[in-house]
Amino acid sequence: MKKYLFLIGLVLFPLVLFAQNWDINATHKVNSWDGHFVRNYNKFISKSEPYVAVGIPVAMALASWAKHDKSLLKDALYVGTSVAGAFVLTYGMKYMVDRQRPYERWPDRVHPYSYEDSPSFPSSHTATAFALATSLSIKYPKWYVIAPSALWACSVGVSRLNEGVHYPSDVLAGAAIGAGCAVLNVYVNRWLNRWLFGD
Repeated sequence: MKKYLFLIGLVLFPLVLFAQNWDINATHKVNSWDGHFVRNYNKFISKSEPYVAVGIPVAMALASWAKHDKSLLKDALYVGTSVAGAFVLTYGMKYMVDRQRPYERWPDRVHPYSYEDSPSFPSSHTATAFALATSLSIKYPKWYVIAPSALWACSVGVSRLNEGVHYPSDVLAGAAIGAGCAVLNVYVNRWLNRWLFGD
């Protein structure tokens, strides 16, 4: 696992290194968006991420148990493991890259509206949001699932910029990791379903 994290970091590190000027300018601009509604919306969306990302697969699993619905349980397992995989991968990368938060590196240009203890790159909030949105969209490819899921996931990414805790490259990398985990997890879950359910 460490070998793969190292290779991913090696590929993504130039993005972090050479995109610094673009990153800080875009971060400063989005962080400067002000107004009562904008601030409250972004704070709410940012704080909603762990509850939504964990709550939806758990609710699906509970509903599958209550209805004795094996198919829904498989979907809950797929969605939950997609989110968990994105979370684990991004946290491993954070400590490997060890990038300072924008408000730490540029205190004169970025105001923190919240504080984080972990390093900046990539955004785990965005990764888990996109893992959830992508996995739900794969399992339930209807516009009324895809549109709100995508809107929420994109809003999480923007909210992390507005809060001053991430650069755009953190968010873009998080989105790619989250969506990628959901797509790859389709194949992992085929094996998992055979192992758990004999399908």
